[in-house]
Amino acid sequence: MTIPQDATTQPAAEQRDGRGPLRTAVIVNPNRVEGLDELRAGITDQLAEAGWPEPAWLETTAEDPGTGQAEQAVEDGAAVVFVAGGDGTVRACIDGLAGTQTALAILPGGTGNLLATNLGVPTDTIEGVQLALDRGRRVVDLGEVEGKTFAVMAGMGLDAAMVDDAPTKLKAVLGPVAYVFSALKHLNDAEMKVEVQVDDYPVLRRRARTVIVGNVGRLQGGVNLLPDAEPDNGQMDVAVLAPRNLGHWIQTAFGVLRPGRHKVPNMEVLRGSRITVTSDRPQPRQLDGDVIDESTTLDITVRPDALWVCVYQPDTSEDLTEGSTEED
Repeated sequence: MTIPQDATTQPAAEQRDGRGPLRTAVIVNPNRVEGLDELRAGITDQLAEAGWPEPAWLETTAEDPGTGQAEQAVEDGAAVVFVAGGDGTVRACIDGLAGTQTALAILPGGTGNLLATNLGVPTDTIEGVQLALDRGRRVVDLGEVEGKTFAVMAGMGLDAAMVDDAPTKLKAVLGPVAYVFSALKHLNDAEMKVEVQVDDYPVLRRRARTVIVGNVGRLQGGVNLLPDAEPDNGQMDVAVLAPRNLGHWIQTAFGVLRPGRHKVPNMEVLRGSRITVTSDRPQPRQLDGDVIDESTTLDITVRPDALWVCVYQPDTSEDLTEGSTEED
């Protein structure tokens, strides 16, 4: 099949809204994904069978984990950017895609893959590519901290310390279980005194172990910490966790895991579009599993409708004739 020349030179939004082939790029983390030659051949062949042009192939580096590559793909006119790697690679690419019309297509390849999990994106590469071919799209919000974006969760305190201390080799062997071992090391860390300001509501002052701000709710292992969080409502849910001893942690864990829960012991949940967490001393912080510099402040602004993501095509198989009557 001959690809019309103008089909691959249109702006991303026009390509997306049209019916022809789309220009694409693949950003891959070579340290997280095995079998790069097979991956490249498989994606290229699957796109070619659908009549789409060969994708640009961009690899991340230690100096640039994905942001520059995503910006280059957008500049070159890609309507879809496939990202093969873990949560860190996805987050770095989101920095380059935020606010553009280019859609993110996740090809999970790391430990957590939390954005993919929360949006129902399959872990199989063939199915992941098919999502882009089927043109299912969803626009989601992003959080922004000091010029960096996140799509899943930001954390301050024990949450970030746990992420920071989970060894890469252990995560490769044990997966999400590695975070359990890391968390156990920090259960007895000193509490932090925090002030949490959400929009124009009164300041919440608490002694807390961690504060987590979620655009979506599911953690590693499928644990649904924030079941009411929605990635496209213009707000984020804020969990302030304040267990003081092992018994409290057990109560909180059972509360989170309990089906149909209404309230979790030792945890308060707020919601808003501008969140500022201030601690009495510098704390570790993380964005989608990427640890950033320690600070006394985690200042988050929600950017509504900031990222297009390839997801399953909405079901349009409903009977459209329901309720109608045949003419005599």
